[in-house]
Amino acid sequence: MKASDVSQSIPHFNRRRFIKMLGGGVAVLVFSQSSNAQQPRRRSGGAKPKELSAWLHIAEDGTVKVFTGKAEVGQNIRTSLAMVVAEELKVPMASVSMVMADTDLVPWDAGTFGSRTTPDMASYLRRAAATARETLIEMAAEEWKIDREKLAAADGKIRVRDGDRTISYGALSQGKQMVATIDDRVSTTAAEDWKIAGTNVPKADGETFVTGAHLYSSDIRRPEMLHGKLLRAPAFGAKLISADTSAAEAIPGVKVHRDGDFIGVTAANPDLAGKALAAIRAEWDGGGGISNNELFDQLKPPGSKPPANNDSGSAAHRIEQTYTVEYIAHAPLEPRAAVAEWTDGKLTVWTGSQRPFGVKDELMREFSLPSEKARVIVPDTGSGYGGKHSGECAIEAARLAKMSGKPVKLVWTREEEFTWAYFRPAGVMELKSSIDADGRLVAWEHHTYNPGGAAIDTPYQVSKPVIESHRSDSPLRQGSYRGLAAVANCFARETHMDELANAAGIDPLAFRLKNLTNDRLRAVLEAAAEEFGWKNRKDGDGQGSGLACGIDKGGYIATCVELEMIDGVPKLHRIVAAFECGAIVHPNHVVAQVEGSIVMGIGGALFEQIDFKDGRILNDRFSKYRVPRFSDVPPIEVVLVNRTDLASAGAGEAPILAIAPAIGNAIFAATGKRHLALPMRR
Repeated sequence: MKASDVSQSIPHFNRRRFIKMLGGGVAVLVFSQSSNAQQPRRRSGGAKPKELSAWLHIAEDGTVKVFTGKAEVGQNIRTSLAMVVAEELKVPMASVSMVMADTDLVPWDAGTFGSRTTPDMASYLRRAAATARETLIEMAAEEWKIDREKLAAADGKIRVRDGDRTISYGALSQGKQMVATIDDRVSTTAAEDWKIAGTNVPKADGETFVTGAHLYSSDIRRPEMLHGKLLRAPAFGAKLISADTSAAEAIPGVKVHRDGDFIGVTAANPDLAGKALAAIRAEWDGGGGISNNELFDQLKPPGSKPPANNDSGSAAHRIEQTYTVEYIAHAPLEPRAAVAEWTDGKLTVWTGSQRPFGVKDELMREFSLPSEKARVIVPDTGSGYGGKHSGECAIEAARLAKMSGKPVKLVWTREEEFTWAYFRPAGVMELKSSIDADGRLVAWEHHTYNPGGAAIDTPYQVSKPVIESHRSDSPLRQGSYRGLAAVANCFARETHMDELANAAGIDPLAFRLKNLTNDRLRAVLEAAAEEFGWKNRKDGDGQGSGLACGIDKGGYIATCVELEMIDGVPKLHRIVAAFECGAIVHPNHVVAQVEGSIVMGIGGALFEQIDFKDGRILNDRFSKYRVPRFSDVPPIEVVLVNRTDLASAGAGEAPILAIAPAIGNAIFAATGKRHLALPMRR
């Protein structure tokens, strides 16, 4: 049985029993200052527990199971995390398997977000594997009565450096259960010496993805499982006045469940449940709200906090500009899905989430459950992009399961996903700046309203910049998104920098380099420009090239775009991006992250926005909500700047930052028209 199958087939298996099932071997318990093996609930105020643990188990047959609270949502961390363990433990990749995102089996984890898996979890597991390796060497030295310095680990064995004597990890650990505490000072393999990490290892379980055998959240089945549907309000804030459920109750095989305003149906299949839901006659009152054309006045009311005057008397050019971004949807391939099952008072939920322990906390609060009576299992999930942090679908499925007395699967429709999930925040960015006669920044002021402060700091050299993020009253539910506020802030800053370069009559690349002291950002700018052939670009007569760059979460990105305006619409011809995130664990994965970010960013740049009016989402399906198509995406060339001298950072978010301003700057180069709002179709 694969580790990935265990959590689905044994719904009430706790970690102690699971480790016991694995048999003799070495269990390595990893502690750091922010770890706790007891998996406590998060305290109020969002403070993390004092401790976070992560486990490795080396079985008698030499196989290694790795435990992590991280979730697989398409970024392929199952492979990359296994790689760092295999690298440090000196075992083949084939012997490592992952047990992921099961709150009964894995250590507490805050969640999968913020590009933190590689710098945080991979670092923990790397040290755990190194601890296991050194512990095994000590065990062999004690058994053979030999100086440990004469021993080395390789290929799942301990060997004598100058001899033929070897012993496998399995033989060494047979019949022994030992717990070792990690030493943060344990020696790990330098990136330049990596043999497994740093290479393009095949995707773990890759064959199952190709054949369709791989299970996602929406594929989960349980014995006697029913399918559920919920009655939803027609508009945000609407209140239920009455509901006639008699027609639905008359349908054979249908059960109607009601608890106050919570009304749902269950049936043997989703079509029958949908038919029953459509038969309910409900009356609603109230609801509503503002529309798109009133959005930015609400986010930043006219006259509120005007930019301060921090201008310098030496300024040769001054620019003051306002930029805006609309709400957009996450649009995951797999909408929210959950299967809930109650057994002997214990609730188990299989659901697609980036925060299994966060969802567990929500379930515990909703149903007043102690920790041992709630379990969340996250199968592989069909994308998240920051949009699957919350557990509303899990709670809804659990309520239906409790009311029906049977396991219930609830899969949101596409319309529900577009309406009731949260959105990437809309925003208003006000920038004011000045440069001297040499084209150097002498003043910089940046105010962002609503999205947040991610990547708001300018990487360009300027004395005493004024940079502030302001909260707003958002009319729509909003939350995390790939890059979040960094996309809005980078769009405003990099568009503004292009405006300054144009005012000064300086090449946009040369202007950035003139004002840049950050060597890492300079390196990706120069790498992208060289690969793109920036010096030989042709601008004007409907053709143009643009560039932009940014920093977020340890990633450095520069993007160049070549496009042509056809009937007033930009046609992208070529994209070149250079990216640096320290030492690269899996080059193909990083390329995929950069490409995926750019494709996603094209949507936000040119098409995507949520249209809403009177509390209703007007474009709540893909036939009305425009996302990038194959015809929209040109060839994308990715230049990886591999800094083996630096710690590895995540690659999931930073690459999205620069594509929108690069497109906007290319449109200006082609037409002389500057776009200050996303999407740029307006």
